[in-house]
Amino acid sequence: MNNLSQRKILLIICGGISAYKSLELIRLLKKQGVIVRTILTKSAKEFVTPLSIASLSQEKVYDDLFSAENEAEMDHISLSRWADVILVAPATANTISKLSAGSSDDLASTVILASDKDIFLTPAMNVRMWEHPSTKENLNKLKSYGYKIIGPEVGDMACGEFGEGKMTEPKDIFQTIETYFSQLKNNQKLKALVTAGPTNEYIDPVRFITNKSSGKQGYALAKSLAKRGFQTTLISGPTNLQIDDGINLIMVETADEMFKATQKNLPADVAIFAAAVADFKVKEKKIEKMKKQEHLNLELEKNIDIINYISKHNSLRPKLVIGFAAETNNIPENAQRKLIEKNCDWIIANDVSNNSIGFDSDFNEVSIFYKDNKIKNEKLTIKKKSEISEEIIDRVIEQLN
Repeated sequence: MNNLSQRKILLIICGGISAYKSLELIRLLKKQGVIVRTILTKSAKEFVTPLSIASLSQEKVYDDLFSAENEAEMDHISLSRWADVILVAPATANTISKLSAGSSDDLASTVILASDKDIFLTPAMNVRMWEHPSTKENLNKLKSYGYKIIGPEVGDMACGEFGEGKMTEPKDIFQTIETYFSQLKNNQKLKALVTAGPTNEYIDPVRFITNKSSGKQGYALAKSLAKRGFQTTLISGPTNLQIDDGINLIMVETADEMFKATQKNLPADVAIFAAAVADFKVKEKKIEKMKKQEHLNLELEKNIDIINYISKHNSLRPKLVIGFAAETNNIPENAQRKLIEKNCDWIIANDVSNNSIGFDSDFNEVSIFYKDNKIKNEKLTIKKKSEISEEIIDRVIEQLN
């Protein structure tokens, strides 16, 4: 069985001269056993007909948000859930603008906004429209939301001009989709473990030592791994974050609990230690709540260094061990030292003294330090933590393959 057989693709065709290419794309997908359902925007019907699409796809064509028949048979929510991926080809400048603004005034934009699946956009427009700053800004925003962009290409335009903005050819779009599902299939054989969030180290039943970690970057990494097909386990300290279905979530509170849960869920192919584990715990936790005192002396002892322990035990060590270093100064020096001391393959360091990319921010900027690589370090400039996660997991997949 090929990687595309019985896959479900929702193809959204927008109004542009390149819409005719969607017919060849459907033919290529159907040839490999893909189930293709299609949404035609109002303007797309000026270029291709529902009848030609239905003849090729052998499936119903959707084109009206307020069709009673459509909503009774499959409303916009279930249509978005039905698909394995959504492919917009061609994606016009108008569609890109609407999506970046979160607009949902027709079936196509409503389905996309309601979707929890990967969405591929294949832009097609005049070269001046493509080069316009607003188009670039809209695309950058969509990329930060996790949209995947195919093309465009440089070539002759229908308007007679030449430049970038030509829709990618159907065979190349097909190859991108085939590669995506092939990678997904390969990744389903791989196990990933992520730790995230803070730990709480109790002084008495109501007081504890903790830190400012929100867990946002670790949760985003787990989501990215799961989306790419990895069997993903997330071991999390206390947070208020939501996680996707399909991720094995294990909630813990203390460093000891996180260590035991980590041991229990190994071996794995990759382990990403993004949790901010407390370095110390109270040597003797009080059984009852302590009364208010003028002075309080606490005797602390070291917690086990989870990443250090795992990375130095061959029977437990994953193929790829990635640690995080939350630093406030001397980031390159501290990261390089941790890379060696903790026997990591990579250290991902960030500056938590910067509030715009600190613990509770939705944004991050990181540097990846590699142990055995011609590239000693690599910087991922400031962007949403979800986008940082996608870029990190791209590199994880490349390393494992």
